[in-house]
Amino acid sequence: MLVGRRQIFVRLMECNLDCRYCDTNFEKSDICKLESKPGSGTFLGLPQPMSLHKITAIFDDWRSQLLGAHHSVSFTGGEPLLSADALSEWFPEIRKTLPIHLETNGTMHIALRQVKQHVDYISMDMKLPSTAGCTEQLWDLHALFLREAHGCAVSVKVVVGELTSDSEIRQVCDVISSVDAALPLFLQPLTMPDGSIGIPAAQILHLQELASSRLPDVRVIPQMHTLLGAL
Repeated sequence: MLVGRRQIFVRLMECNLDCRYCDTNFEKSDICKLESKPGSGTFLGLPQPMSLHKITAIFDDWRSQLLGAHHSVSFTGGEPLLSADALSEWFPEIRKTLPIHLETNGTMHIALRQVKQHVDYISMDMKLPSTAGCTEQLWDLHALFLREAHGCAVSVKVVVGELTSDSEIRQVCDVISSVDAALPLFLQPLTMPDGSIGIPAAQILHLQELASSRLPDVRVIPQMHTLLGAL
């Protein structure tokens, strides 16, 4: 939903899933990597856990360096809702200066309940068996999450690849339609380890056509940070 907007990213450790395409090391560490200055691509190592005071001080410093450049703060992972207890304390303070964007795998609806009143945007993933390779079906959890998120500025993203089937896209549409068919659906082409796209253009357009016959707002958006070579 916010593609093209500049954000401050906060990547939290640990995840409750193990998606096949994941390109992020979310294991626990005593060191936090902090970009030395916004957009530099070079990092410093700081001890963690970090205090809320330290985090907000970094945000204030970055905002003073780039006045007006940052649209929001995006919390991602791993799965940030594993830290819902801490986020329920952090978000109200951080939100005083910038809107909060939550990127989540859409499986933890009870944890969402703790923080959603402090969140401005929610980007919810639906994990397709064809691309994520999760061993359990997550449709019911995704439906519960989307119902909990309804009323927020929420969008749904699915990663699609060469093995993604029409039936999976229909299932995605069923879940969205059961809550609110007007919610935006983003189809993200699978990015392969070498940076290539793991689905032919004709196939992803076919999947978009299929979803568009059921939903009014279906967009194809690749991983922008991969295309830009950022982080």
